[in-house]
Amino acid sequence: MLRIAVPNKGSLSEPASQMLTEAGYRQRSDTRELVLADPDNDTEFFFLRPRDIAVYVGSGQLDVGITGEDLLLDSGADAEAILPLGFAGSTFRWAAMPGTISGIGDLTGKRIATAYPGVVQAWLSERGISASVIRLDGAVETSVRLGVADVIADVVSTGTTLRNAGLEIVGEPLLTSQAVLIQRTGTAASPRVEQLVRRLQGVIIARQYVLMDYDIPDELVERAVGITPGIESPTVSPLHERGWSAVRSMVKRRETNQVMDELWELGARGIIVTSIHACRL
Repeated sequence: MLRIAVPNKGSLSEPASQMLTEAGYRQRSDTRELVLADPDNDTEFFFLRPRDIAVYVGSGQLDVGITGEDLLLDSGADAEAILPLGFAGSTFRWAAMPGTISGIGDLTGKRIATAYPGVVQAWLSERGISASVIRLDGAVETSVRLGVADVIADVVSTGTTLRNAGLEIVGEPLLTSQAVLIQRTGTAASPRVEQLVRRLQGVIIARQYVLMDYDIPDELVERAVGITPGIESPTVSPLHERGWSAVRSMVKRRETNQVMDELWELGARGIIVTSIHACRL
């Protein structure tokens, strides 16, 4: 039986469960359920705190899990990412009072407050920078004003919260993170894990692409497939009406309307776009 750790709450929880549902796995209907069996897929799900997932997977108690790259690194667990999942993206930045820190070199000897001490300490160690790392839970932006720290390292989206606290972003990001599928370091993937990875990859690709069908005069087919080359090659079939062909191809979802405009201007007609729910490529 495949045992999978899934985030119980937080920003990772709902997207992870949604992706697993789209991959054909059963998911809970009651958020109070902490263990869920999926006999059709010979799989069992354990809903855990996101920060704990890497520890359970790294210890070998669970086969795989979904968590954030930042939480994996922060845990120090014996686990590794095997598939980026493309959601729950975040960026970690340095911030300090204006004029106090001009660059990364100024971090030496400073007090750094963060909710992710493992991430920060690993970054400092790799660069040979000696600084004091102070672990705080919750909002860390007030730590500088209260005199607990000189610098903070935190997840930043727009920077509004930092500016409201009188801080400014310093230097380049120390980490960009997203949700990942993890397993114990050095573990050979089992057939069921490989199946899970294929299913999740299918969901990821299906979310990025749509299926586009259109009719095009034969003499314009080569130019049309240049606009819609697909992932490998589009399907081209003759229509009942002589001189016309039907083309089917996968197109990146974000480029859908631009591609439709280009095809229409070229001479394509009957352009239809269909969502892809799952695929194997």
